[in-house]
Amino acid sequence: MRLFFRIILAVAFCGAIFLLYRTLREYRYTDISSALFSLPGRNITFALVFAAASYACLSCFDALAVRYVRKPLALHQTMLASFVSLSIGHNVGVAALSSAAVRYRYYSRWGLSTADVAVVVVFCGTTVALGLAALGSVALLLRPGDAASMIGVGEGTVYALAIAAGLFPVVYLVFSATSRTPLTVLRWSFRFPPLMTAALQIVVGVLNFAFVAACLHQTLSAFAEASYLKVATVSIVANVAAIISHVPGGIGVLEATVVQILPGAESVAAVIAFRTIYYFVPIMIGLPLLGVSELVIKERDASGPKAKQA
Repeated sequence: MRLFFRIILAVAFCGAIFLLYRTLREYRYTDISSALFSLPGRNITFALVFAAASYACLSCFDALAVRYVRKPLALHQTMLASFVSLSIGHNVGVAALSSAAVRYRYYSRWGLSTADVAVVVVFCGTTVALGLAALGSVALLLRPGDAASMIGVGEGTVYALAIAAGLFPVVYLVFSATSRTPLTVLRWSFRFPPLMTAALQIVVGVLNFAFVAACLHQTLSAFAEASYLKVATVSIVANVAAIISHVPGGIGVLEATVVQILPGAESVAAVIAFRTIYYFVPIMIGLPLLGVSELVIKERDASGPKAKQA
């Protein structure tokens, strides 16, 4: 099974590289670099703010999750675990697994069991799905033509997908309000959170993807007239494709999707700027944070017993 998974991941990665090559081969390096360096400072600043807001929302995922497993932690702890794990997971690929390993490193030291961490990961993944479905349904309903041209289907199919996506958070809320026993599927059992927690999951899930789209919109709108809803539709379709492919950072997927809607070297430069702001800047902060926090936590673990003996 592990070999099969690696083969699928390798195929997805090669496909993404091909998409990236096919997208970039039509443009000269000088055109892309000149467009990239002409990006206004105002747009870069706002893009950074929206990226930070997205990561703040992601930390709320973890804050809700640890309360869901009845092991609440201080906000600075969940923010640290969330940011470091996701800044790495977004770039490494297979984010659910790679970020889970980092989360376990932190949470296991703070009193959560392996089962608790697994539930936290599933809870956060569910929050991602809820946010993507809720915002995606709105974007697809308001911009059906853009979505239809991107995925190559008729607008009727887009409306059907939008309704199906919109039903997911509604059904989730209904079960959270009415279900008193865990939902069991095969050997998996899932206990729905309280209604207020479920509602907060949807809110922070939607805000996260709204901020991601706003970050991309800032880099794209520096070069072309593009409405926020149009960029949000592009961002959602690309996010779904990236999640399915498990390609690190969605390399090639976002570029190919954006260029299909907004062709030109400037749009490629805008995506590169977005990728730098949303993926590369966080990991340049996350990796040193991981190293420093490892040293601090180990020092506290080592001094703990001595302090108790004293």
